[in-house]
Amino acid sequence: MDLFESNSTERANLPRNMIENSMFEEEPDVVDLAKDSTAFPTFPALDPDDVAYEPRSSRLLVRGLGENDMEEDEEDCESSARLLGMSFMNRSSTNRSSSSPYTRQLPPRTCSRPSARTMVVCVLFLVIVVSMSMVLYFLPGCTFTKAGCQKPNKVNPLEPVYPLSTNGELFPWAQLRLPKSIQPLSYDLTLHPDLDNGTFTGQTVISMAVRHNTKRIVLHGANLNITRAKFKLGDGQDSNVTVLEYKPRQQLAIKFPDELKAGQYCVLTLEYSANLSHTYDGFYNSSYTDKDGNIRVLAATQFEPLSARKAFPCFDEPTFKATFLIKIIRKPNYITLSNMPKAQSTSRSDGLTVDEFEKTTVNMSTYLVAFVIADFRSVSKNVSGTVVSVYSVPEKKEHTEYALDTVAKLLDFYNNFFEIKYPLAKLDLVAIPDFLAGAMENWGLITFRETTLLVGKEASPLEKQVVASVIAHELAHQWFGNLVTMEWWNDLWLNEGFATYMQYMSLLTVYPQLDTGNLFLTMRFRAMDKDALNSSHAVSAEVNTPEQVEEMFDSVSYEKGASILLMLNASLPGEQQFRKGIIQYLNQFRGLNTDTDDLWNSLTQVEVSTHYQNISEMMSSWTSQKGFPLVTLSRSGDQVTLVQEHFLITSENDTHTSSLWNIPVTYVNDSCSLAPECRQVFTLKTKSDTFKLPKSTKWLKLNYRNTGFYIVDYGNDGWTDLTDALYKNVSVLTHEDRASLIHNIFALSRLGRISFYQVLNLLSYISNETETSPVTEALLQLSNIYRLLDKRQEFDLVSRLKSYILGQFRSLIASQSWEEEENVLKQELRSAILETACSLNEEKCIQQAKSLFRQFVDSNGTTRIPGDLQRIVFTVAAQSDQDWETLLQMHYSATYVAEKQKMLQGLASSQNTRHIVWLLKSSLKGEGIQTQDLPLVISTMCRGFAGYLFAWNFVQDNWDHLIEKFPLGSFTIQGIIKSVTSQFSTQAQLNQVQTFFSSLKEHGSQMRSVQEALETIRLNQRWMDMNLGTLRKRL
Repeated sequence: MDLFESNSTERANLPRNMIENSMFEEEPDVVDLAKDSTAFPTFPALDPDDVAYEPRSSRLLVRGLGENDMEEDEEDCESSARLLGMSFMNRSSTNRSSSSPYTRQLPPRTCSRPSARTMVVCVLFLVIVVSMSMVLYFLPGCTFTKAGCQKPNKVNPLEPVYPLSTNGELFPWAQLRLPKSIQPLSYDLTLHPDLDNGTFTGQTVISMAVRHNTKRIVLHGANLNITRAKFKLGDGQDSNVTVLEYKPRQQLAIKFPDELKAGQYCVLTLEYSANLSHTYDGFYNSSYTDKDGNIRVLAATQFEPLSARKAFPCFDEPTFKATFLIKIIRKPNYITLSNMPKAQSTSRSDGLTVDEFEKTTVNMSTYLVAFVIADFRSVSKNVSGTVVSVYSVPEKKEHTEYALDTVAKLLDFYNNFFEIKYPLAKLDLVAIPDFLAGAMENWGLITFRETTLLVGKEASPLEKQVVASVIAHELAHQWFGNLVTMEWWNDLWLNEGFATYMQYMSLLTVYPQLDTGNLFLTMRFRAMDKDALNSSHAVSAEVNTPEQVEEMFDSVSYEKGASILLMLNASLPGEQQFRKGIIQYLNQFRGLNTDTDDLWNSLTQVEVSTHYQNISEMMSSWTSQKGFPLVTLSRSGDQVTLVQEHFLITSENDTHTSSLWNIPVTYVNDSCSLAPECRQVFTLKTKSDTFKLPKSTKWLKLNYRNTGFYIVDYGNDGWTDLTDALYKNVSVLTHEDRASLIHNIFALSRLGRISFYQVLNLLSYISNETETSPVTEALLQLSNIYRLLDKRQEFDLVSRLKSYILGQFRSLIASQSWEEEENVLKQELRSAILETACSLNEEKCIQQAKSLFRQFVDSNGTTRIPGDLQRIVFTVAAQSDQDWETLLQMHYSATYVAEKQKMLQGLASSQNTRHIVWLLKSSLKGEGIQTQDLPLVISTMCRGFAGYLFAWNFVQDNWDHLIEKFPLGSFTIQGIIKSVTSQFSTQAQLNQVQTFFSSLKEHGSQMRSVQEALETIRLNQRWMDMNLGTLRKRL
């Protein structure tokens, strides 16, 4: 899944015992220690995860001893069991029903004081009871039955603690993840959506194999009203069964009196009804306004990560792969799409049509299933035997040609690169008018936002770069994620890191003119910024709750994952080594599920160089621990010493950890610094190590072209030497190396290792810089400081920093054209430099932007503003109340989605508080502004002084509404939290943020993004305290 819908460069593990989780969510009143142990089966040791047991260190709950009807010969053991049970009860009597057999009717209270003898007897009695209970409890190998402790417990030290189903019956499972005793083989799914009323009915027939003896089937279902359930074992007859539901974990279960035996086959048929979702996950309904002003409705799906269960009952975990045969009932004026080609359409007597799709030819995880019901149009072509189509609403069909051409070229590239042909007969790309993620890689039916798929005929190269990047990402998933799938969400990076890496690598070959190398470089810088925080997580991290699953969709899984793959590829001793390894990986595990070790082992197997280190040994240090290293360089004569430590930016004084990485350190020096042949490699495995270099060497630059995921501190002398070298000749290093020096020195300043004096010294060369990546990195870093000062109301410093920025980049600003520009790098540079100039109210920039907007309005939109300048022009225009209203009307009528989005960004940049409040409310309601664009509205607003305060208040006031619209822990919620808090830098603001999120409790207080927000505010506060004096002196 692609979370990022543009080329903008903008989850803490809380493992808990799964039994304890069930207690926190919905605890049973009591647990039966006196029940017959045969009520729950004993499972073979080969399925260790099938049952969870309560550890002795936790509370033991006792379920209603004697609450069931008992035979007369059981009464004695019932009374003794009651006495035993009372000693284990851990609940207040006020919580018990008055009819409970444990509720003792007390005599009327009197004021008489008990005698000393009475008190001694009572104390002795209690001691005896507690002692007996403890002895019985700690008896080794004892299983309590109705007849007492009659037999040794050879397998189970304690019975499982089960929660209650919605009907009050015990639910036979107590973990987040499903038992492995049942394996789904195929799904036969029939759906009948009613788009007019926002409901649907369905029937799911699941064919299954029994892997281990069991008396239960546990699967997922959420918000489904099960109306009928039938079960058939082998060739037997169908029988009605009762479906139990445990809502906190969205699980369904069927219990059986007799064991299902390993090796048997069975079929479960479930009929149900549900509402179409009004959020952006599951099977959801949506609408859009066509060119004639009519409201058109549609339904689409978004199942990743945990939402297939909202559309049909299923085993909704990545490892439960199966085949799918899907049938959809529709009105004749709609079309339907699914993963496979349509097999047949049948008209019914009621006027409806049944579309049946071919059975999938591959086993799929449930999160990859997809279907769309809409009135769309398409363009198609045949690519190496695969029918490729791009779908959109009818009036935007003309904007689909670029996507069709792009996917055709990329499909050919991937078929050849992976040496495995795309396995399905068709591939559809669908632009959904209302879609939250950037795109979703459903096998054979990839869904997109309109902004990430549709391109106008006059689109700018930057707009094409966005669309090509997202298509390349999703197409790579057809191999990484679909063909080979991570076993569990803790290894999400195997999907997303690979897809992110391949999107850049493929476009460098297929579309070199889009120059995605700079985009990849900037992405790596931003991944480092996040991974430097203590709230970060390992690439492969433990995941134990649904919220933690959602939080894995972040820059660590995507961007850091891609970055370490780049580093690995760059360090291997042959151009094809990495490619051979991933082909080996795909062939070895096609159709299966994997973990991180499987990848490293595959890459190691194809390593032919005996002198080269083990890849698994090298890369495990990059995936098993959070963060990345800081490499400090020092020189003494001809000896270079490298020391590594964890680059951890924290507000705490103690920043030392024991983390070590296996680092392929690359370097160049003054004698040879530009060509790839100049690069030398030194592997740093220990805390410190040394190598030799000629004494005549003037300077060293480590991390050649920033292909490694680490930061370098050159020491005072080293930084001075590099600064002098750049001041004398800006081209002495590659533009990637110059950008990495700028990024590294700002990061070291934030760490507190380097004074801001040294930052400004390095930037003394920047007035001579003309390349895109160093300029954009410097502008971003300086703009971040500018906004921090502005939000802190340090207005004198704001004015001085403004003058500094405009002075350093004056010649570059003046040299920019406002005409059409076809070169991507020049567009990136121009948009960054002019956006900064206009945001700082540089007079000529403001005048030019206003002039372009007036021409645009007077021509009724026929005079085109260059695509890379549109956001700048609309932002300047929106500062006028009159032009804001004009821009709003143009936004309503715009049909080209990229232009429409830039208009919205302009509207959201207004400093008029009435406009700000209206936009926030309208976006939340989806009235005039789509709710999918609310995160964009908030992030844009927060760049301005007025907007960021209103946005923070809005988030606090509407938090419950936000988490109804967007899943808790999702990338969208992460982004909103970051937008509204990342520019705070005072203790009062920190206290306010901490108080608010602490009050949320289970509604968000434990999210990793909250910890990141608090950490960022503390770091902003510390940076200001450390550097305000320097800024006042130097600026």
